This record gives sequence, C-alpha cells and structure tokens, in this order.
Amino acid sequence: MLSRQEILNFLLSKDIRRLLKRKGSDASETGRALEELRSSMFNSFATSEKAKNLQQRLCTPSIALSFNFFIAIAIIFMNKWVLKNAGFQFPVLLSFIHYVVTLALIAILNALSLIPPSPPLKSAPLFTLGLVMSHCTGLANVSLKYNSVGFYQMAKIAVTPTIVLAEYLWYKKKASFPKVVALAVVSIGVAVATVTDLQFNLFGAGVALAWIVPSALSKILWSSLQQRENWTALALMWKTTPISLFCLLIMIPILDPPGAFSYNWNFINTSMILISGVFGFLLQWSAALALGATSAISHVVLGQFKTCVLLLGNYYIFRSNPGTTSIGGAFVAIAGMTYYTYLSLEKGKVKSGKQSPRRVEEQESKDVNPDGFNGQSA
Repeated sequence: MLSRQEILNFLLSKDIRRLLKRKGSDASETGRALEELRSSMFNSFATSEKAKNLQQRLCTPSIALSFNFFIAIAIIFMNKWVLKNAGFQFPVLLSFIHYVVTLALIAILNALSLIPPSPPLKSAPLFTLGLVMSHCTGLANVSLKYNSVGFYQMAKIAVTPTIVLAEYLWYKKKASFPKVVALAVVSIGVAVATVTDLQFNLFGAGVALAWIVPSALSKILWSSLQQRENWTALALMWKTTPISLFCLLIMIPILDPPGAFSYNWNFINTSMILISGVFGFLLQWSAALALGATSAISHVVLGQFKTCVLLLGNYYIFRSNPGTTSIGGAFVAIAGMTYYTYLSLEKGKVKSGKQSPRRVEEQESKDVNPDGFNGQSA
C-alpha cells in the first residue's frame, strides 16, 4: 500500500502538473470553440428580420410547398387510423392533443434558444390568428365526421373565392382575370373529381359553413404576418398556440361526444395519438412555412393538388376505380393548377425585373459613397 505522503508527492510531481495544465488548456480551447459556434449560430436569430431572412434563404417556396405536401398526406393516413382503427371518436380533443404536443415541442425549441425574437406587434392580430386557427382545426375535423366526403370537399372549394374576396376587402389586393379563370378551372375540376355524393346533414352543413371563413382568414393572417411584419413560422406558433389551446378547450364539451375519459387509453392507442400529435406539429409548421414563402391562394391550390394526386394515385397504384368523370375532373384541375403556377412564376419574373435596376443603382450609389454622403457640400 502506498502511504499518504507518497500519493501526495506523485500528484505534485512535474509530469502530473504538466499533464493537468495541458488538459486544462485543451478544455479551455474546446470551450472557446463551442462558444464561438454557439454565438455564430444564434447571431442569425439576433433580430426578427435576420431570422426571417434566414428562413427565406433556407426554405424556398418549392421546399416549403413540398414539405407541406408530404406531411399533409402523411397526417391524413395517421388521423384516419386514429379515428377509425383506434376508435377515437373525439375530433376536437384530437386537435387539442395536437396543439398540446405542438406547444411542448416549441417550448423545447425555445428553451434551446432556437425560437427567434418576435417583432413588435399589437396583440390583436395574434389573438385573432390563434382564435381562427382553433376554429379552423377543430371545425374541420368535426365537419369531416358529420358530413359526406362530397359536402366536405365543396366546403374546401369555397375557401378559394373567400380568400380572394377577403384579400380584396382587407388589403385591396386584386386577382388578375387570367388567375381568376385558372382558379375557376381548378375549382370545377376538383368538384367534378371529388364531389360524388352530397348527402345533407343540417348540423354538419352548419359546421362546414362555419369552417370556411376561419380557414380563409387563418391562411391570410399566416401569410401576411410573415411577409409584412417580419414574423417567422416558429415565432408565430409560439405566440398563438396557447390561444388556440384555450379556445379548443372551450369547444371540446360543445362539439365532442361524451366518453373521452372512458376511452381505451392503452399503450398502442396512446402512442399512435401522440405520434399523430407530432405530425400535427409538422403540419402546422410546414403550412406556416409554405404560407410565408408563397400566398394564401397558392396554399389552397396546393391542397387541391394533393386531393387530385391522392385520387389518381389510388387509381394507378391501388387499382381503385373512381370513375371516368372523376379522373377527367382531376386532370382538368391539374391543368388549371399548372396554368396558375405559370402565371405566378411570370408575375414573379416581372416583379424581379422591375426591382433589379433600382437595386443596381442603390448598390452603385453605396459603392461610390460608402459613408452615405451625396457628394454635395453643405
């Protein structure tokens, strides 16, 4: 056994002191490198404007729309499994669980300082967005439960003219005649492709009609707040999700049937409902990104494109036969979507062409006068 004095002498020897010093130096260098990495990463989130510019660079319109497209299809099958196979007959409660999972995930991101700062804005638009989001999500699930698929699709088609009218009344934004024609072709094609039955239910019809306006307003607000007020998708979700949760909590006893506590909350059912909640978070995030990168009308057109792709995919892959009329309607709708996309791209080129000479002049002025002086004496 070594004595206490021998152990102390060993620890105080030159080799041990040199080793500890080198380890301490390595640790400090590693710490400095991590701190520099952290500061460079979070410097992009220093202001709401920087965060918005970063979101625009990383999430182009094609990426945002594709992300939302695949998540929307995935959550359709997930929710269908939960509502049908798992026997979970509480659509508003399911929306409430989705928002609880969303709030938990955003809280984790906020704890990691990954939520950018919010720009200054009055609370009224945020409260309005949270309110219409809760009604949009909750009423959509209730409408799908009580209405036939045909009536549900008709309500979805009615969102398009509602957005056009609301944007004109709200922002004085006019849609060009070719775009109106393209949207009309899309709506007619989707109606022919999907509206195979129009079974009428008074309560379901009331829910569907009550859903149209909140759905249109939510898309307009998501798009305008990001494009006009420098909000990012995650920052908006962080501010509005608690409001939506409160509104959904009030809607549960009104629209959901009783018996949620007696539901079979076994491991498999609970796990699938929570996974559905994760998809709900991804759907809301991807939809917000798509609306921030494009427009409310473009997002509606994407949803109708998704409907047609599902119909044609079931026909070509799974050999289901919806009928010649439905298939023809789907192709007509896709043709209208293609024309609408072409018009949007052409409008974007015209805008960039008009703005580019001015930007060139401003850049040349900055290069000649870097300090901002105009060259004239006082």
